[in-house]
Amino acid sequence: METLKAIFTRRSVREFKQDLVSEADVHDLLRAGMQAPSARNEQPWHFIVIDDPALLHAIPEFHPYSKMLLEAPLAILVCSDHKLESKRTSWVLDCSAATQNILLAAHAKGLGAVWVGIFPNAERVAGMQSLLEMPEDVQPVALVAVGHPAATPEPADRFKKERVHQNKWGARYF
Repeated sequence: METLKAIFTRRSVREFKQDLVSEADVHDLLRAGMQAPSARNEQPWHFIVIDDPALLHAIPEFHPYSKMLLEAPLAILVCSDHKLESKRTSWVLDCSAATQNILLAAHAKGLGAVWVGIFPNAERVAGMQSLLEMPEDVQPVALVAVGHPAATPEPADRFKKERVHQNKWGARYF
């Protein structure tokens, strides 16, 4: 899929078929995540592939907006390892860029995906760390539910020219 088409047509998918996601597709999603830009090229990320239904079904017990995991065959948790950072200033940005790359790669492969926020909600962070037995210095940032879409929302044009300024606030570009 052409890049701009992927960006303009990607939508959050919350309904999934029970078909498994292939190992090759998971590899491509992870590889896409790791191609994200990273401040100082630190690449502080780690990824946890969650395909155990018991784990997926446990997440909605502490995360009220993750009910789609009851249907999704897979989720990828994007984490930051603070030991891989020289300064703790850019890890959220780096992991967010990796998450966006995973979402776009899933869409390009015909898969559905949705970003489920974990950080900065302390209860969700603690829930993921406990459930997945994570080290204390590894911070869960975002969870991406992935699967074959049962329903795909129509693309939406979110462009708003009134939110574009030129040189100074209030000076319209268009």
